[in-house]
Amino acid sequence: MKFIAQCASTLATALLSASALAAGYPNHPIKLIVPFPPGGGTDLIARDLAKTLAQQNGWNIIVDNRAGAGGDIGVATAAKAEPDGYTWVLGQTSNLAINPTLHHGLPYDPFKSFTPISLVAESPLVMVAPKAAKYNNVQEFAKAVHSSPPNSMNIGLPGIGTVAHLTTVLFERTADINVTNVPYKGASDGLPALIGNQLQAYISSIPTLLGSIKAGQIKALGVTSQSRVSVLPDVPTIDESGYKGFNATTWFGILVPAKTPDAICETLNKAINKAVQDPAFVKQMQAQGAATLGGSSADFTKRLHTDYDMWADLIKKANITLAH
Repeated sequence: MKFIAQCASTLATALLSASALAAGYPNHPIKLIVPFPPGGGTDLIARDLAKTLAQQNGWNIIVDNRAGAGGDIGVATAAKAEPDGYTWVLGQTSNLAINPTLHHGLPYDPFKSFTPISLVAESPLVMVAPKAAKYNNVQEFAKAVHSSPPNSMNIGLPGIGTVAHLTTVLFERTADINVTNVPYKGASDGLPALIGNQLQAYISSIPTLLGSIKAGQIKALGVTSQSRVSVLPDVPTIDESGYKGFNATTWFGILVPAKTPDAICETLNKAINKAVQDPAFVKQMQAQGAATLGGSSADFTKRLHTDYDMWADLIKKANITLAH
């Protein structure tokens, strides 16, 4: 009985401490880890979100760029932080739903190391072609591949193991086409080759390609989400172009270290859901070709599991490795 009483007392003390912590939260600056360098899409979303949260709540949020190893260093840093609500990470599809399958021995587990707070936004990719290409949509591109000599058409891969790479493979398998994959180190590296007609198609992020599309240097064939994008309203989705059900996007969401008190997680979820509905934030996301999300922690967890399973299945079936 004495042991039971001691356990009950310890539990009560822990609950009281957690409640006290949440009641005064936050009372000093919050660190928001971005696992990529400044200026990229993930960084811009993080800074827009931090600015909106600061305006709405008076919070002091410091964006901390921890780049390296394809984002894994920053995510691992967040996983090891104290679970007190003062360290967040803006996770995204690559690090949480793809890398755990491609990278062996990661210092974090996407399901055990974190508590997902809320999805923030998602961004589709866009498939583009040279300006002089005779095809004007993804279905016409697939027909052109089928009518051409084997492996005579090239499609660029913007980084091995990225969402764009896997989306490219997913489209190839969905459209049942065989093209020569030409890998590049990053999203912008393949653009000159596309403009110079060395590539016949390229799938990459909208912010990377939007300027060249608007300038008429290249043309957009289709976007990878199931809804059209406001910055490219005349560009059809791959889904509506004859490949029903095709959907591949990059999502971004806030996570905190596992065991962060529930009360703090609930506070954060409410604040982020309010922030992503802010008209200025929505407009900023739309300018980048992104759509705001929000939702519960359970919604985020479900999305993480769904995308993890989808990409793991593709990686296995297509035999994709980092040397692909």
